Amino acid sequence: ARQMIEADLGTPIEECFASFSETPFASGSIAQVYRATTHATPERPGSHVVVKVKRPDIEETIRLDMTILRWIGDVAERLVPELSVYHPRMIVDEFEQTMIREMDFVNEAATIARFAESIGEDPNFRVPTVFWDLTGPSVLTLEEMHGVSVQSLLTHPDPAVDRKQLADRLARGFVKQFFETGLFHADPHPGNLLVEPPAAIRLIDFGLTGRIDDELLGHLVMALMGAFNREPEIIVEVLADMNALGEQTDRVQLRRDFLELIEKYYGLPLHRFDMQTLFHEITGLVRRNEVSLPREFVLFGKALVAVGGICLQLDPDMDLLMLVKPRLLKLLADRVAPGRLLKSAAMSGWHLLNFLKGFPSQLRDVSRRMARGKWQVNIRHQNLDSLANEVDRASNRLSFAVITAAIIIGSSWVLAASAAPRVFGIPTWSLGVIGYVLAGLMGLWLVIAIVRSGKLS
Repeated sequence: ARQMIEADLGTPIEECFASFSETPFASGSIAQVYRATTHATPERPGSHVVVKVKRPDIEETIRLDMTILRWIGDVAERLVPELSVYHPRMIVDEFEQTMIREMDFVNEAATIARFAESIGEDPNFRVPTVFWDLTGPSVLTLEEMHGVSVQSLLTHPDPAVDRKQLADRLARGFVKQFFETGLFHADPHPGNLLVEPPAAIRLIDFGLTGRIDDELLGHLVMALMGAFNREPEIIVEVLADMNALGEQTDRVQLRRDFLELIEKYYGLPLHRFDMQTLFHEITGLVRRNEVSLPREFVLFGKALVAVGGICLQLDPDMDLLMLVKPRLLKLLADRVAPGRLLKSAAMSGWHLLNFLKGFPSQLRDVSRRMARGKWQVNIRHQNLDSLANEVDRASNRLSFAVITAAIIIGSSWVLAASAAPRVFGIPTWSLGVIGYVLAGLMGLWLVIAIVRSGKLS
């Protein structure tokens, strides 16, 4: 850790920190976390901090792991074509991008700073302060947050903690992240949530975050309203607008699957919900119907399920729907407000005007290409390779069958001959018998090949 810190910050560790514990108190796959104190300066008093230090050679390890995973995905997709529905290569690529972002601690520091700005001065919901002068791509120095983890509270309740108030603040804090600020903690498991009694929340570990832009927010609001109002056709239309439906997706079947899932949970008391099971059912439905959701959509779903599950464990009587639905209705009303519609119409008009301005020149370019004979039409075929292979295989079998039949006919003529001449001293009738045996073996091989291919009928 010492060498990594000094190499990244370009300063001896004694000049960076007044004290530094060489023993990590927490470890992860990418980094280890140490406790330290900063030097007191006229501008800043000495502070207790945590220092996240990247593991040596982790980039090379991750790169090798991704290469292996990508190879496994490609092989699996070739051997089991049905796996192509799950897009294993795309999953590995997205996972690699996530790991690359997590390995640059400057990105994480910037995200924490944006969180602090969006949360504002709320003493009941805080994120750690970033020490920028002690932060680099491989080192992240943050204010040490105090409190007991929610993970510990769920197994060992603390009478000093107000569980109902904690659940309410946690839910409201994440609803604000999802639907107001658009920047949310995408890994809110109980170990990443600290609590200072009675119910002050401290967020830690910002390696995985998500962003919801205005367009995605609109899709989320409509999809959730479709679920709340038992209108699965709205969810299907939202997915279509997002270009998330695959070429083979059956919209009618997709609607039925969503309706079945909604009916399964509709009216069920929230304390009976198994949020993890619900999330797995949704992801299974999506994959089964060849729907490709954007990364942020998936992160939102995971975070929503995680927070919902924690809140219901803290307060089984909590009504999350009554907390979320009014916010969705307000967002929906804001989207159809006259000012919003006027702004949207103005933007649409600008795009239309821009298109019309460029259309004549594009049309003129096409006409010139056609006049010069340089107009090209590219046709992309799909699955013709397999058809060509089938035709080639069928023609080979047909040729084999014709040769077998010719040997049988020739052997029959030889055996039917009245005279019995010899060829190289061998009676011709024995050649006929050899021909029959050879034809029999060839015919047997042909039948076995057809049966094994499963295409006898």
